[in-house]
Amino acid sequence: MSQDKPYNTPPRAYRDEVFINSPDARPLRILAEYLEPKQRFAKHDIQDTILFFGSARFVAEDEAQAALEAAKASGEGLEEAERKLRQSKYYEATRALAHKLTSWSNSLEDKSGRRFVVCTGAGPGIMEAANRGASEARGETIGLGISLPFEEGNNPWVSAQLNFEFHYFFTRKFWFLYPAKALVLMPGGFGTMDELFETLTLLQTRKMKKRLPVVLFGTEYWDKVFNLDAMVEFGTINAEDKDLLYRTDDVDEAFKYITEQLTEWALPHPGSQL
Repeated sequence: MSQDKPYNTPPRAYRDEVFINSPDARPLRILAEYLEPKQRFAKHDIQDTILFFGSARFVAEDEAQAALEAAKASGEGLEEAERKLRQSKYYEATRALAHKLTSWSNSLEDKSGRRFVVCTGAGPGIMEAANRGASEARGETIGLGISLPFEEGNNPWVSAQLNFEFHYFFTRKFWFLYPAKALVLMPGGFGTMDELFETLTLLQTRKMKKRLPVVLFGTEYWDKVFNLDAMVEFGTINAEDKDLLYRTDDVDEAFKYITEQLTEWALPHPGSQL
């Protein structure tokens, strides 16, 4: 061996950051976002989840009240502060419902693994409220975050061992719906609507065969922005498709509906996703 040309060790392909982050390695990155959550869910014995979706813009009542007092004092932003306070009821309802569902799940006897764990997109607003309510009930809580340029990161109420960050929306959506046994939608924007319509499409087409109760919470909002009667009238959906949804404004009513559905359809079948 020449002393002028020593042996060298090039990086292995899976440790080569230039390659791993290249378009050619995209299938590997996609597969990683399927396999790593799968491994972690199995490690922590997560059998199934209850999903919460809704606006990231809503805040807790005490925060909204403080902002309103500040707006009154300064004379600026009063209208927005008043709207925030009105919207805070959805934050508090989410927090209360997640707490009740987690306490119920924790009380189940003869359960296989962790059942009906509260899961969100890990952001602020309704997501934070659901993770917070579950955490305050001494339960595990899942956050499936997404890398976005205008968000700081995942909210602090997500359990550390079940805190995820995705690059691809579609792999994140898979892990939203695959283990889910119930879905609660609070008022929300484009993201919430996207998640709602994708869920309804999978249920309507029977691509998702499991029973999945879907609760629309906040009838004032949903009656204005989501007119299923008009879709039936125009013939774009069947009348029975409306039965895929349950509307309410009451935390106790939502809790009763979800737990009755889960007890009948999901409780006897831990880990069954279809």
